[in-house]
Amino acid sequence: MKPQAKNKELEVPKDGKKSAKKQVTVKLKVNIWSIVFGILLVLFFLPPLMSMLGFSGSEIKVDLSVALNDIRNDKIEKVVIEKDNLVLNYKDGSTKLTTKEEGESLASLLEKSKIDSSKLNFTITDQTLAKAVAEFLSIVLPIVLLGGFFFYMMKSQTRGAQDIFSFGKSKAKIFAKGKQDTKFADVAGVDEAKKELIEVVDFLKNPDKFKKIGARTPKGVLLFGPSGVGKTLLAKAVAGEANVPFFSMAGSEFMEMLVGIGASRVRDLFAQAKAQAPSIIFIDEIDAIGRQRGRSGLVGGHDEREQTLNQILVEMDGFTPNESVMVLAATNRGDLLDPALLRPGRFDRRVTLDMPDKEGRGEIMKIHAKGKKFGKKINWEKIAERTVGFSGADLENMLNEAAIQAGRLGKEEIDMLDVEEAATKVKLGPAKKRLQSSEDKKITAYHEAGHAIVTHYTKGMDPVHRISIVARGMSLGHTLIPPAADRTHDTKTRLLNQITAMMGGRAAEQFMFNEMTSGASNDIAVATRIARAMVVEWGMSSMGPVNFGPDTQAGEFGQTEYYQENAVSPATQEKIDIEVRKIMETGLKEAEKLIKKHKNKLDEVANALLKTETIDKEEFESIVGKKQNGEQSLILEKSTAK
Repeated sequence: MKPQAKNKELEVPKDGKKSAKKQVTVKLKVNIWSIVFGILLVLFFLPPLMSMLGFSGSEIKVDLSVALNDIRNDKIEKVVIEKDNLVLNYKDGSTKLTTKEEGESLASLLEKSKIDSSKLNFTITDQTLAKAVAEFLSIVLPIVLLGGFFFYMMKSQTRGAQDIFSFGKSKAKIFAKGKQDTKFADVAGVDEAKKELIEVVDFLKNPDKFKKIGARTPKGVLLFGPSGVGKTLLAKAVAGEANVPFFSMAGSEFMEMLVGIGASRVRDLFAQAKAQAPSIIFIDEIDAIGRQRGRSGLVGGHDEREQTLNQILVEMDGFTPNESVMVLAATNRGDLLDPALLRPGRFDRRVTLDMPDKEGRGEIMKIHAKGKKFGKKINWEKIAERTVGFSGADLENMLNEAAIQAGRLGKEEIDMLDVEEAATKVKLGPAKKRLQSSEDKKITAYHEAGHAIVTHYTKGMDPVHRISIVARGMSLGHTLIPPAADRTHDTKTRLLNQITAMMGGRAAEQFMFNEMTSGASNDIAVATRIARAMVVEWGMSSMGPVNFGPDTQAGEFGQTEYYQENAVSPATQEKIDIEVRKIMETGLKEAEKLIKKHKNKLDEVANALLKTETIDKEEFESIVGKKQNGEQSLILEKSTAK
């Protein structure tokens, strides 16, 4: 029961001021059959119909001799005769009940007891009708009750049967023509994908333009990319721009426990889309039903998921044409899809969405910044440089976290500090106030300062953006080094410089404390991985341009289509290990040289960290000077591993 505001009226009080009066109406939903059933049940079990509709059972029963004696003593004001029952109404207001023998009248009883009947006030009540009604109800009421019960059960079964049959109906969310507000202007950072889909919209809006020259409308478009890059948002934009009915359904919504339900829902979905053609069907996370057949270990097509997939294949490219129905699908696991789903005539176009570049991140943030109060000193270009590797969803979450933090601190506007903290929180987790001893805190400070010093004085590395000894996630501190530009290739020199920067923390610990700690475990693991890849995969060692790793072949979506273990002799493996160790030792020696050379700057940076816990680029460069030319990208952490 929900109160609903019906309307608002303005009343003018005596003082002349207007006040709003709110009228509230209450709607009560009543099930009439439930009420009828309850009434019948009460009547049926009413103790035995009030003693055959005659007495409530509240009167005190007395012997006939006692009643006659009370009559003789003039204690009774009135007697009510109800067949063989005598209701005695006493002058003191009490009521008692007695019973005479069947067929004997009250007059004869009074005569036998030598009582003057002329002074007694009595009435006779005829119970014939009441008895007849009681007998009638005793027969009819159970029949009515049973009939109502069976009617209720049949109604419930009918409703249940309807629910069962509705399993095969599509559960797609339907957005009518013109009801989708998302446009291409609301999507940023995926310009290449937008161009592809703009053409798809043109197909739906102007099909005759393409039919004139013999072009066939694409049957389907597959959106592929990592999570958070905007696949679902792009599909919504297509629906909004095309201005056609839009049917949205997740891949998992086709599946049920009952066999054949998935295929039935596919048929119903396409039937609805064809009835409102031209239209768009969007299947999100299609890998839930579109996986390669035969992987489940079942022989034949009796698997429910395979039946659903077969029905989709038939609907998209079967004997029945559906040229006016466009199918959009999204997945981040394109490597799992069945090849029959990807062939021309089904998903003709495959649009790959990548992580946004610097310009794309800037455009995405402008969209998500709408409705939020940012300060005038916000440097969006700097934030875009800082957020390398962020997806569109990450950027939206970052700005939201910044707004939350600003609100928590009681600010009227969001400033750069809020955005910086939010970006760090999104990638590394929230700050943790761990109880550390002064010694542990000092080790962490010198570790992170070592990373920063080595990075700053290594040619080709990017400027240090932030240094912190605040614990986040599993790390005790971090040094952030965002890239000056996005890039897809790494050179040998860059990789060697990265390894040197990673060894900066270990070098600082050894130099300052003449001891090694477990805090460098993550640095060593990442550096070793890079060094091994240089030798085994990329041919960047004295062993020449030879691939010593497994023989693999990547498919269209990055999946491994062919894999064979590469047989490497023990002698060759030993040489690989020597080359990897040589690269790691060289990086550590270079880091040690820079630490010794700039020991004074190392101390200043470490002391600043111990004092403020976090220092930014400006404060760091005020100590060590401005960085010259850099191109690297790193987030170096001090691990908590022991």
